[in-house]
Amino acid sequence: MKKITVLLLALILVTTAQARKQKSPKQTDRQYWCELAYKMAQPVLENMAKGELQKNMKTEFSPSFDNRDRSVVYMETFGRLMAGIAPWLTLPDDDTAEGKQRRQLREWALASYRNAVDPESPDYLCWGRAGQNLVDAAYIAESFLRAYDALWQPLDQQTKQRYIKEFQKLRRIDPPYTNWLLFSSIIEGFIAKATNHHGYDEYRVNSACRKVEEWYVGDGWYADGPVFAFDYYSSYVFHAMYLETLQAMVDAKVNSRLDYKKYHDRALKRAQKFSIILERFISPEGTFPVIGRSTPYRLAAMQPLALMAWYQKLPAELSNGQVRAALTKVMHRMFDQQQNFNDAGYLTIGFCGHQPETADWYTNNGSLYMTSLSFMPLGLPADHAFWTDAPQPWTQVKAWGGQPFPKDHRWGDDIQTRDKW
Repeated sequence: MKKITVLLLALILVTTAQARKQKSPKQTDRQYWCELAYKMAQPVLENMAKGELQKNMKTEFSPSFDNRDRSVVYMETFGRLMAGIAPWLTLPDDDTAEGKQRRQLREWALASYRNAVDPESPDYLCWGRAGQNLVDAAYIAESFLRAYDALWQPLDQQTKQRYIKEFQKLRRIDPPYTNWLLFSSIIEGFIAKATNHHGYDEYRVNSACRKVEEWYVGDGWYADGPVFAFDYYSSYVFHAMYLETLQAMVDAKVNSRLDYKKYHDRALKRAQKFSIILERFISPEGTFPVIGRSTPYRLAAMQPLALMAWYQKLPAELSNGQVRAALTKVMHRMFDQQQNFNDAGYLTIGFCGHQPETADWYTNNGSLYMTSLSFMPLGLPADHAFWTDAPQPWTQVKAWGGQPFPKDHRWGDDIQTRDKW
């Protein structure tokens, strides 16, 4: 009798557990993305809003880190994080769980932006202390361009003036002959837009555009300088910052020798081709090739694909359902089980987990917040087709599953540009 009672109790417990499991709604892809984005952003912005990021952040530096001022870690953390989550913060407030988190992050972000340029704040960033400042000032400028009405316009006049002044002072930094030219150009493009094209340096914009055109090697790939390297710098910097530089000049209605609109339209087509390549890099298991330097930037490798989704400019070869499914699979594969965060909630150095040996000499755990660049589709509302379309198999799932899949082919430029005078 006792044995029967135990068995009945076990059966009841199993049945109850199954019922609970059936009743609990399955987490949507968007809920998962929001949860991960908030987990990444909350320790940074909550602390910085109070002027306590530099006091409380648990930092980590590459074993081969050079002798630069280590306070760059905070500027890297803030600028790169904001460039990634800015589109999400542009959405209007609502009373959903996501909406409440988004509103809180926006409030913290606006306070953090003020502290970043306030010399009296403990979280005043290391403006002008090192050449590295040009890089992360560019990501701050990029965040303003991505959320101009939500993050730039609400700032008080003094804070805006401080940003323009700090950005202009960075002209004393001579950028290396690489993707760094775009860090200068996007800052100047932002200044042109924010000041009604007063006080920006046209040469820094146009010379960067000309060099990027020279460094385009075809089929969506840019060389990082005069020599091509097989890495993800086309993802990390080139496609996004080139497009955004050009769009800022269009928005500012700048009339120069370059036809920014034509340049932009051509760059957009190149980014669409590169997004096709990136989607094809994602394996059925949600992995992608680990190549080149700066691999601890993690999901930043997927930035152009995320950017095209947010712009609603995915090429015809890619559907919303397959891109969301592919990126979600990668996020689960990278973040669900690995040690990507330290015990204080900040990112650790590594690609998929804590792997300090992957660091380059310039890497700190602030650098890693570039991974947030893959979250840009959160800037699309929850009822957009990117989120509501059924998940679909991406290219490698089809190819390795014996299903029909589209052939790839070379994309050539069909837009020609000449100086206007």
